[in-house]
Amino acid sequence: MDVRDGTATALTTPPRITDDAPAAVRRRLRVITVIATFGGLLFGYDTGVINGALPYMTDDLGLTPVTEGMVTSSLLLGAALGAVAGGRLSDARGRRRSILTLAVLFFVGALGCTLAPTTAVMVVARFVLGLAVGGASVTVPVYLAEISPAERRGALVTHNELMVVSGQLLAFTSNAIIADVGGESGGVWRWMLAIATIPAVVLWFGMLVMPDSPRWLASQSRFNEAFEVLRQVRSEARAQAELSEVSALAVKDEQEKLGGWRDMKATPWVRRLMFIGFGIAIVQQITGVNTIMYYGTQILTDAGFTADSALTANIANGVISVLATFVGIWLLGRVNRRPMLMTGQVGTTCALLLIGVFSLALPEGTGRAFAVLAMTVTFLAFQQGAISPVTWLMLSEIFPMRMHGLGMGIAAVVLWLTNFAIGLVFPSLVSGIGISHTFFLFVVAGVLSLVFVKLYVPETRGRTLETLQAELRTRFS
Repeated sequence: MDVRDGTATALTTPPRITDDAPAAVRRRLRVITVIATFGGLLFGYDTGVINGALPYMTDDLGLTPVTEGMVTSSLLLGAALGAVAGGRLSDARGRRRSILTLAVLFFVGALGCTLAPTTAVMVVARFVLGLAVGGASVTVPVYLAEISPAERRGALVTHNELMVVSGQLLAFTSNAIIADVGGESGGVWRWMLAIATIPAVVLWFGMLVMPDSPRWLASQSRFNEAFEVLRQVRSEARAQAELSEVSALAVKDEQEKLGGWRDMKATPWVRRLMFIGFGIAIVQQITGVNTIMYYGTQILTDAGFTADSALTANIANGVISVLATFVGIWLLGRVNRRPMLMTGQVGTTCALLLIGVFSLALPEGTGRAFAVLAMTVTFLAFQQGAISPVTWLMLSEIFPMRMHGLGMGIAAVVLWLTNFAIGLVFPSLVSGIGISHTFFLFVVAGVLSLVFVKLYVPETRGRTLETLQAELRTRFS
């Protein structure tokens, strides 16, 4: 089928064609991936920077445990709203325009946090930053999934997760350096927050010259433009074959009018996918990963490190997250998603159990401090090497094309609201029942998560998005 004349008719699934694209085409795909994933870098930096900035901010702004939780979790509440709004916006106006809008929000939010004179302004600015973080958490993986060839989708989408953890490592490292240079001088935390404006500018200028998603263009019946984008990132033969498949599905979805919230509620197989998406999102968060990302410095201080040593030791968490994500990218091309997710859950649950046991059983001092650090590093190795890459990848794969952004956006709302709830109550839980019993609660949640994945989550590896949609429609109808 040739759809360059603006028409499309459904055909049988085209034969699989290996991608023998020229080197220039492969380089173009790499450039698109790097530029788009600056959204992930900002996601990581803006969620990780609070870890080291919070102790200094607490003194300057006079934060209490309640307002400390509000400053931390206001970003997460904004991210929940930003996820669903970003999903709808990307379905309506395209992935590229959405990412450009998010770059502006990242810049404005970071600047607002840097200049915030009061706690109230800080909470509002963090909420704005959260809108950008939530939108990026949805739009960037969808954009990468839709522009990637099937056999490289896992690796390319997971590059966003690599940039997320790289952003967190950058935050941890810059926090330690700025704290060392600035010492106890007032406002040192403002410099920590200001750095986030730089990648926001890079993202905005970079996306100005990037193409939109070919699958989104096809869903809008803009087949000529979709073909031109595919030619930038595929060989000519591969672009033709892939466009046939994409366009046939776009016509089918258009005939079914599949694409809105009403369709999502009224279509049984889509409802089942939403249930699975919600579950995957919750599974990723109730490991407690973001308690370590947001409160890691305090956890290490409670374990026995000094404040400065905790800041430096926390860099180990960032380093292992980046290294583990490289391993995750390698594994995604070689093993199935579902067993990889389950292995990660077993590893994180055991690490959390040991953090709780060590915090309870070992006497305060260097031994307990390094034992807890070893377990947080082990936890992050399994979390960032298996659970997080698979979570964002599967959420970018399972939803129908015409509601790709909306479906992932709603699942991400569940993810961010779970994150928000945990970030809000974690300080109070530690204060009320102690760090050991708090982590024991996460252990129970980890066991329940493992059962959910075993019973309900499908395998998605090795299919084009169109083939996967057809399989899931048949399986859950």
